Amino acid sequence: VQLQASGGGLVQAGGSLTISCASTGRTFSTYGMGWFRQAPGKVRDWIAAITRDGDSEYYSDSVKGRFTISRDNVQNTVYLQMKNLKPEDTAVYYCAAARRMDYYTFQSEYTSWGQGTLVTVSS
Repeated sequence: VQLQASGGGLVQAGGSLTISCASTGRTFSTYGMGWFRQAPGKVRDWIAAITRDGDSEYYSDSVKGRFTISRDNVQNTVYLQMKNLKPEDTAVYYCAAARRMDYYTFQSEYTSWGQGTLVTVSS
């Protein structure tokens, strides 16, 4: 599956932004999906995941209560709605697809990656 992330940009602290990740092909609904982010000078971290059917969502402590992951298996797209953004949320955000979701926080679980979209939060 090929993934294309989009929707990043500059937003003020306290603001909101929704980024999306579109998939080509017909197998999107067979993949669990995750979002990761990499802040400047830091490693890439997992922040959210959603199961194939969208019934279960998982979040890191750093974004829980502020970010919402969702998916549309007709449009073959996964979304990340971000609210109450903070300067420390500034990062390149990556979407990724996984056949299995046993270890959804691990990058090695994911077999396909989007190219990343930059989100910058100004103070």
